[in-house]
Amino acid sequence: MPGLFHPALHPVFETLAYAGGFQAYRYAKRRQGDFLQETQRWNVIAAAIVGAVVGSRVLGLLEQWPLLAAMSWKQMLFGSGGKTIVGGLLGGWLAVELVKWLSGIRQRTGDLFALPLCLGIAIGRIGCFLAGLADDTYGKATSLPWGVDFGDGVRRHPTQLYEIVFLLVLAAVIVRVSRKPHAQGVLFRIFLAGYLTWRFAIDFIKPQPLLHGLNAIQWACVGGLCFCLLDALFFARRRI
Repeated sequence: MPGLFHPALHPVFETLAYAGGFQAYRYAKRRQGDFLQETQRWNVIAAAIVGAVVGSRVLGLLEQWPLLAAMSWKQMLFGSGGKTIVGGLLGGWLAVELVKWLSGIRQRTGDLFALPLCLGIAIGRIGCFLAGLADDTYGKATSLPWGVDFGDGVRRHPTQLYEIVFLLVLAAVIVRVSRKPHAQGVLFRIFLAGYLTWRFAIDFIKPQPLLHGLNAIQWACVGGLCFCLLDALFFARRRI
């Protein structure tokens, strides 16, 4: 099993994740339609990309907060590693909402991205798993029979595989809801709230530095879920 893992496999599956997610987005766009004008659509997509890059990097650095004092600004900005999916999701979401507010777009635009995100993250997690110890996304040591030795003789929770299974279940829920009458924006909110809840829970079995009992990603998940709740309450009041 240890010979299966190699860091070079991660960028391969990361590229496949982007490609698969983009194809899923195109399929969802053809099936569901898109009410945005061409300029608006590309503004939203550009905001999502920029916000995701910035958010992923910022939260990735906060995740390594005990080491920040020893890092130069070049390492902080351009160093390898230091990226997180949760940071990318929250950064992209906030950037899109800001651009929509500035552009006067009142419609919900995230539903087209719910299933592509499930697919893209799941494919990317295969790369995380195959990258082994270098990726630092594995869980704590375990004596459970499905623990995986990533190459150093220690059996750990394969949290990357747990996440793939969760994403498949989440995708099935989203598909089921999409086939019934639903309010605009519900599919993305189901994805975002579901994924943040999952990451908050699964990170309890990841070896990360803690701050007041939680790691940086868990604190970000708490903040994101609070925003989701406020958004849902605001949306409900608008419909009354």
